[in-house]
Amino acid sequence: MQAPDITIREADRHDVAAIAAILAADTLGGHGDTTDPAALPGYLAAFDRIAASPCETLYVAERNGEVVATCQTLATTTLSGRGGTSMIVETVFTRPDCRGQGIGAMMIHHCVDRARRQGMRRVQLTSNAARKDAHRFYERLGFTQSHLGFKLQLK
Repeated sequence: MQAPDITIREADRHDVAAIAAILAADTLGGHGDTTDPAALPGYLAAFDRIAASPCETLYVAERNGEVVATCQTLATTTLSGRGGTSMIVETVFTRPDCRGQGIGAMMIHHCVDRARRQGMRRVQLTSNAARKDAHRFYERLGFTQSHLGFKLQLK
């Protein structure tokens, strides 16, 4: 299903509370996100760091003035691949009541199109191993599983 009434744009500070609410609705990730107003300054500080970075962009999908999804991109250049730049897509979340409407696919296509326009060599992402539905979603969009990821939790 397509969502023609969706606008994808760069997020601004006024979107942060809505983004935090989308993240807090995630029951699987265990990231500890919350809608507690006391946490908002931390989210705003993170937004400011993202907005100040020339390599990061935070996006929202908006419908009728409401934020219904979010994702973030990072551009990274490595010496491997002769100095190629890749886009990493992170934190792809759609509000629970808006899932299954094509919004996530629109956001991923937006990111892939941006990477192509910027001459990047690849778009990559990671997904929690428990998110089997998300894995099928990414495969439908043309992504292939190619690497095994590892994390070392510091906090």
